[in-house]
This record gives sequence, C-alpha cells and structure tokens, in this order.
Amino acid sequence: MDLGRDVVFDGDSAVMVTLGHCIDPKINDACVRLGNRVRAANLAGVRDVVEGYTTVTVHFDLRNVSREFVHQEVVRLLGELGGETVEPQTNSIREVTLPVCYDNEFALDLADVAAFGRCTQEEVIRIHANLTYRVYMLGFQPGFAYLGSVNAEIASPRRETPRINVPAGSVGIAGRQTGVYPCDSPGGWQIIGRCPSALVDWNSETPFVLRPGDRVKFKPIDRTTYDVLLAESR
Repeated sequence: MDLGRDVVFDGDSAVMVTLGHCIDPKINDACVRLGNRVRAANLAGVRDVVEGYTTVTVHFDLRNVSREFVHQEVVRLLGELGGETVEPQTNSIREVTLPVCYDNEFALDLADVAAFGRCTQEEVIRIHANLTYRVYMLGFQPGFAYLGSVNAEIASPRRETPRINVPAGSVGIAGRQTGVYPCDSPGGWQIIGRCPSALVDWNSETPFVLRPGDRVKFKPIDRTTYDVLLAESR
C-alpha cells in the first residue's frame, strides 16, 4: 500500500500530513512512525504532534519558527519514512491490559448491545474481551483512546440520545470502535462496563496511559476485584 503524500498547512500554525483515506492498521502505523520521527527531531518551535487515523498534524509557534521551515522539515522526515507502509517491529509494540467489570450496575447499555447482536449479555462480554484492540488515536477528551476494531456482531451504533454525564472509567462501544472514558463527561457511546484503572496521571511527564499504536486487551473482573483496584488507583 503506497503512502499518500499530502502535506498542507492547517491554519496559520500547523502542518497536516495525510497518509491515506481509510481506517487501516498499516496507514496508522505509518502515522505513528512519522509522529515519532517528528518528536525525535526536536524541531524548534514545534508545540505538539498529533496522530490521527490517517493523518499527522504538527502544531508550531509562529513566534519561534517559520511556517516554511516546519513544512520543509516535515516533508523531509516523511521522505525518510519510505514509500510504503510497513508493520512496526514486534518488540516496539506496547501491550496494555485493562481490567473491566461488566456488572449490570456499570453496564448501562449491555442489554441493548446484546439485542443488537441477537446474543446474550454474556456473549457480548466474551466477544468484547476476546480481541486485542489497536489504539488508533487519542481525542475527544485528554487520554481518550479510540480502539479498533470491535467484532461486527456487537458493533452497536452510538446512542440516539447522548448522556449528559458518563462516569470516568466507563467502557463504551460505538460501531467498530471501543474506548474508556478517562473522566466524567457527556457521551453517546453504548456503555457495557467500567474500568477501575486511571488512564490519566497529570503528575507524570507522560500523563496518558495509552498512546497511538498500543495494543489493548480487556480483562473481565468481578465487582470485588473492581473495588480493590479502584482503591489502589486513587
């Protein structure tokens, strides 16, 4: 699969690289590798590097660097990436296991997802926890990781009416995506459980537990174990 080569200015202080136009692990691998190269280059004036499903956006401070310089350097680093997408080395992949309690108290929409899949709630849990998911990108709120791809059998669409407040740790499904809400917030995903682990640590230099390219597994736990792990995470 050949990489796209669209490198454009995104507003006054960002450069966006588009490497494809569909959700594909190989394209996203290339985004992660390019994002890592830009960070490693430590370019003057660069404030942030954000990987998306198919894009990498480099934000910079116009007071410290010119738009032309950043564009030139991003094009150079993209050229070093190579002309085709490749899977990363196995030893460079981070694997993260997140505990999830699927009890009814937390699984607000589990019955609806089971109805969508024409299966039992136990089967939804088994199917959801049986896959290893890829972190495609972070967004929506700090530390929220978009994970894919959910088994089509249980890929229930978003709720017609979003909730005003979804508790932190809630595990949701929205079509072929799944994810964990790092903090209380509005949300429209189908909630099927809750994770006791903190996904953001603002006292750390790297505050987000998950990052693009990671592999994530969900481990079912009972309510007693959830309470113990929740207490330990505080």
